[in-house]
Amino acid sequence: MQDFTILVVPGAYATSVAVTQNMLQATAALAPRLKLPQPRWRVVSPDGGPVPLSGGLVIETVRMPMRASADASTWIVPGLGVESPLDMVSRFSNQACVKAASSLRRHVEGGGPVAASCSGVFLLQTAGLLQGRRATTSWWLASELRRLQPDCEVDADRMVVSDGLVTTAGAAFAHSDLMLHLLRARCSPGLADAVGKVLLIDGRQAQSRFVVPSMLANGNELIGRLTQFIESALPNPPTIGELADAFAMSHRTLSRHVHAATGQGPLALIQAVRLNRARLLIENSRMSVEQVAGEVGYGDATALRRLVRQATGVNPSAFRSGATWR
Repeated sequence: MQDFTILVVPGAYATSVAVTQNMLQATAALAPRLKLPQPRWRVVSPDGGPVPLSGGLVIETVRMPMRASADASTWIVPGLGVESPLDMVSRFSNQACVKAASSLRRHVEGGGPVAASCSGVFLLQTAGLLQGRRATTSWWLASELRRLQPDCEVDADRMVVSDGLVTTAGAAFAHSDLMLHLLRARCSPGLADAVGKVLLIDGRQAQSRFVVPSMLANGNELIGRLTQFIESALPNPPTIGELADAFAMSHRTLSRHVHAATGQGPLALIQAVRLNRARLLIENSRMSVEQVAGEVGYGDATALRRLVRQATGVNPSAFRSGATWR
């Protein structure tokens, strides 16, 4: 019996597929040293045979089970390589994804666990598996997931969210975090830790440190304009009231629009813009933290350090070393 089933659809993100296999291969190599069973897995696709991935790569697969069976393996959906929310409609309406979604739904109905990262989470949504659940996805796709599945609690700050039989992860390279989580749950914490150390992967908990505010707009004209307005105002960021006045709307209307698009309020958007500007200055200049604080509208470095620690869990100096923003 398999421990994991890697479900690949045409055009899947090659890196996510490779990360899945490479981490499982590393686990299989390390398991005997820790006197633990080696994991077993298979790679399937809706139709079987060679499947094209992003970047012109191809992977060999077997045809996925077409009927419900006694399958206790964890089905893993790597990222699908979409470039914008507009790609979702055409991608998930094709026959391969329709078949994949049906198989995922049957697997969960039979008590089997599933997991997905980044845009792969939308295949779980297509399968009807996110209703009434908590989930995460790539932070720049979170608003689209909220729109498609209003009854799903989308926690875009989290790198990995597990809710019953469904586990989801954030942006494409969060797939490694997802795999560590699954290895810890399916195999053993010690084995997962060993894999993380050998491959130099540390299980991260939050996506917030990786957010670029302009990408939060995600095609939303208002959010894009708000972000530009805040950026142009620095080092004197507008208050929420000033922001609302500048765009001729009430405080409540502004909050409703921003929350609908980003899942957060106007204050969080303002802070995200300031934090991103601070990050760029620390990474790309020789300014001291005190000077950077002044450039983003803080009277002293203490307030900036506090904001950075709250948002990322590290001090601003970590930005300069490259340890945080990878």
